Amino acid sequence: MKLNPIIGQGTPLHQWQGSAHMAQLPQISVEQLVPAGHRAVIIAPHPDDEVLGCGGLLQGLAMLDRQIQLISVTDGSASHPGSRRWPVERLSIVRPQESAQALHRLGLRMHSLQWLRAGFADSQVAAREDELSAFIERYLKPTDVVFTTWREDGHCDHEAAGRASAKAAQAVGATLYELPVWTWHWATPEDSQVPWQRARKIALTPEAVARKRHAIHAFASQLEGDPQVGLAPVLAPYVVERLLQPFEVVFV
Repeated sequence: MKLNPIIGQGTPLHQWQGSAHMAQLPQISVEQLVPAGHRAVIIAPHPDDEVLGCGGLLQGLAMLDRQIQLISVTDGSASHPGSRRWPVERLSIVRPQESAQALHRLGLRMHSLQWLRAGFADSQVAAREDELSAFIERYLKPTDVVFTTWREDGHCDHEAAGRASAKAAQAVGATLYELPVWTWHWATPEDSQVPWQRARKIALTPEAVARKRHAIHAFASQLEGDPQVGLAPVLAPYVVERLLQPFEVVFV
């Protein structure tokens, strides 16, 4: 993995859309991933990763009436360093609120969602990775199906959350699946650094993609930069469009 691969505008959407390799990835259903009687545990490094990585999957889980536990590792308050418009104090309150609104837009029943906020520092997760693994392990059961960001996704918190989740799942005997989020930015459809042999596609209907788009637009803080300090939006339009393909990918 190259140092800080999340630079520039990344791989153009048309490369993903036109890839025969991506078109041929095997499909898998939400019901296959989380069979009846199992709980889905979504581990998101920041408030928004659960929607960016698996907003379609979450809709499918809600329709199947699966039990869902969401663990937000950080409050995402380091997304706008040096900004007076989006200071840490404001972001620490706003970003979880944005997440709640986004989940509501996906159709999740918030009263039945178990939501834990782990309280780790944004951009500093790797420094307390063992603590995070122990935290996650306390809340897992052997029958759980865990979804988290891929261990090589390109963002330090995503990778640390992936490693910690894998360790916790292994200790408990839970099933683990990993999600690419920033991989869509720096990788290409034939990139050998990506474990495409483990990739499975969850097909999304146009309606599911539309709901995911609506949910992403709940994250106002991430859709706005701060020109006064030279910050571009974290979720620039070209980033959002890459995350709204008619499928989501899990590494099995």
